[in-house]
Amino acid sequence: MELSPISAYLLLILILLAFLPLLYLLYMHQDPKKKPRIHGLKSYPVVGTLPHIIKNKHRFLKWSTSIMKCSPTNTMSYKALGLTGGVITANPANVEHILKTNFDNYPKGKLTVSMLEDFLGHGIFNSDGEQWLWQRKAASYEFNKRSLRNFVVDTVRFEIVKRLLPLLEQAGLDGRTLDLQDVLERFAFDNICRVAFGEDPACLTKERMAAPQSAEFMRAFNDAQNAILARFNSPAKSLWRVKKLFNMEPERRMREALATIHGFAERIVRERRERGEAGLARGDDFLSRFAASGEHSDESLRDVVTNFVLAGRDTTSSALTWFFWIVSGRPDVEDRVVREIRAVRASSGSTDATFSFDELREMHYLHAAITESMRLYPPVAIDTHSCKEDDFLPDGMFVGKGWLVMYSAYAMGRMEDIWGADCEEYRPERWLDEAGAFRPVSTFKYPVFNAGPRICIGKEMAYIQMKSIVACVLEKFSLRYASDANERPRSVLSLTLRMKWGLPMKVTIRK
Repeated sequence: MELSPISAYLLLILILLAFLPLLYLLYMHQDPKKKPRIHGLKSYPVVGTLPHIIKNKHRFLKWSTSIMKCSPTNTMSYKALGLTGGVITANPANVEHILKTNFDNYPKGKLTVSMLEDFLGHGIFNSDGEQWLWQRKAASYEFNKRSLRNFVVDTVRFEIVKRLLPLLEQAGLDGRTLDLQDVLERFAFDNICRVAFGEDPACLTKERMAAPQSAEFMRAFNDAQNAILARFNSPAKSLWRVKKLFNMEPERRMREALATIHGFAERIVRERRERGEAGLARGDDFLSRFAASGEHSDESLRDVVTNFVLAGRDTTSSALTWFFWIVSGRPDVEDRVVREIRAVRASSGSTDATFSFDELREMHYLHAAITESMRLYPPVAIDTHSCKEDDFLPDGMFVGKGWLVMYSAYAMGRMEDIWGADCEEYRPERWLDEAGAFRPVSTFKYPVFNAGPRICIGKEMAYIQMKSIVACVLEKFSLRYASDANERPRSVLSLTLRMKWGLPMKVTIRK
């Protein structure tokens, strides 16, 4: 006998209702040590604290930070029956446990990899085990070569002298407001493409700035990141698959974005292959070095392209966008940075338009100022792993098998237990010793560049690029936030921390 659709639906409801008492019984008889904890929030039967998370998902970063500030151990957890549980921590001891001490128990994991796979494939930022290890070793070998470091310095110098400084000078002469976030993303995209693939998109040239189609790839990259965020924010971690099947938002936009992203990456790989076969390969960019072994498929090389665009464009541009906004409201910091730049100039006697690696290394206060801005606005605000087997963190928090495990660099930068009573203040001096030299701290206290075996191998190159840009820009120009002085930029959390409406800035040429 066949059931009508309505009868089948009613039968399904009755079955679920029949199981509710059992589910409730299981929930009430959980081991107290293993119960999820969000300090100060009411936990409901069966669904736990899930309603609070859903209610605050539009401001998850600030909300979760406020909860962890109230927690005795700066950690929170959540779990609803039938849904994936999770832990978020801002505790340095927990971070060290996750990223180093018990590293093998906290891989990216199948769930995280599956949600990122159509975007990042199995590249270095979305792989585990041997697949991650060979990419890590190959990348580390190349990044430690002096020739690659020199290539990065030369590439950054070209982009600054030929494109960035002329653009800012013209904006200053015209009295025009620039979206500095867009400018910095274009700069970083040009730069990473030249360093990693030997490709020059020229997005920062006058002609491409005026052409809407030049931003197509960058717009697609942002759309893809926003779709990924929606996947992670959903309580039901497989809901995105249903939306993808029925071409619903944001998966419809994700499909369009991936066509653009993969088309760009596949063209680069195809042209690299063709140049190699014709004996015309350059060999000084990262992709050429990676492909030289002949061991990697076109799909694997496409993943290399996508992962390095994410690393090279979005992280440095995010860091510098927040830095320039902060400094625009802190003339004391700007003045000290400019004085340090001029002192280095006077000491070296150089008249070049940019700065050498050795000159940049002497700029300790600038290094501290950039580091301090990333403490408050880390490019990767939250990083996610999975738990392989049941575990207890050093603070006693239970983590279940298959749960998502996150550490929040954003929240850690605002913890009084870590940084003191002035943790909310922007104070570069906290990074300097008595002699004015930069003084680093534990990477588990400041995991902006990750920590443990997965620590960022491009950290030094990122600082070279960021310090070069800031020193060259502030030596010649002063930038001021062009919106309401009392209106803070609104942050938007995707894979990186961006400003929702961009960063409008007025440029003044220094006399």
